[in-house]
Amino acid sequence: MFSSKRLSLARKRRRLTAKGLAQEAGVSPVTITRLENGQNEAVPETVEKLAEALGYPTVFFYQEDQSALTKEVVSFRSLKSMSAKERDAALSAGEIGVEVYSWLDGHFNLPDLDLPPFDPELTPETAAEALRQHWGLGYEPIPNLLKLLEAKGIRVLGLEENTANVDAFSFWEDGRAYVFLNSYKSAERSIFDAAHELGHLVLHKHGTTPVGAKNSKEPNPFEDSRNVEVEANRFAAAFLMPEEDVRLRLPRFITADVIIKAKRRWRVSAMALAYRVHHFQRPMLTEWQYRSICIELGKRGYRSGEPEGIPRESSVLWKMVLSELWSDRKNLRHIADDLALPVGEVEMLLSGILPQADRAEVSGGGNRPALRLVK
Repeated sequence: MFSSKRLSLARKRRRLTAKGLAQEAGVSPVTITRLENGQNEAVPETVEKLAEALGYPTVFFYQEDQSALTKEVVSFRSLKSMSAKERDAALSAGEIGVEVYSWLDGHFNLPDLDLPPFDPELTPETAAEALRQHWGLGYEPIPNLLKLLEAKGIRVLGLEENTANVDAFSFWEDGRAYVFLNSYKSAERSIFDAAHELGHLVLHKHGTTPVGAKNSKEPNPFEDSRNVEVEANRFAAAFLMPEEDVRLRLPRFITADVIIKAKRRWRVSAMALAYRVHHFQRPMLTEWQYRSICIELGKRGYRSGEPEGIPRESSVLWKMVLSELWSDRKNLRHIADDLALPVGEVEMLLSGILPQADRAEVSGGGNRPALRLVK
């Protein structure tokens, strides 16, 4: 049976309006609208035109419907700066990502999720420390956050949106935790984004109400959204840069040079480290020192980027998956064909979390391999 939801998903993924798709496919806008609303029966000739215009296999539109993601359950950084097309394209990527991981579940033994519930009244800093202790991290720096998240059963994928408005997002779906990362930023800022999304998964699992507003009698959606992002940032900073370790490693007198040298230990941006030490409960920088350091870092290019930055983290799990597929003479196209997806959509999900060199294409057949990720 033709799926109106899948037509809508593919259209939004291509950032097309109903009118735009109608023009591409050579049909009327009313036809698109009625098909997406389930008011018209899908004529095979029309479906073929739509499939060609969208670059999706015809069979994709006859697959079983999947759960649709909404902006209410996805932790977008800023809906105000995001266009509707950008938002819908990202949501569609999220839905495709869930399908891809469902395929992996059926073919590999993926790590179980190890993300226990915490008291919703915990502060972001306390929650970050509690998770570190649960995962046995102590106060040491995290050498590879992406590897850690995958080892703990969090499903990480990439984005290729070519926009700063959709830098990362996360959500819960059927008891599973997902994080999507855009490679638009520097490696250091992508690591912070991943920790930020981990904060959302821990702090805001049951909605987008910030910890500080749980008992508010007059909710303010805009204010709540902003506070939720602040809380996720606080969690990320505490998780990546434990106060005990930072105080132990930094000298009493802190300069921009000290920040630039020290940031490599925690694999964060210079601005993030400066902000962290200034916002301790007992700050290590005065307001004047903090402003002076930020000005100096800005002059050296650290506000817009990360000169002489660290290498970008890459997925260990997906490298293992592709290695197993390779050994069975299979590739990403095999996954795409099984899901009736364009192979480009599967490749897009690995953009930013796996180097191009690791996405080799081969073909063939084989049995179900056993995949286990070692800590």
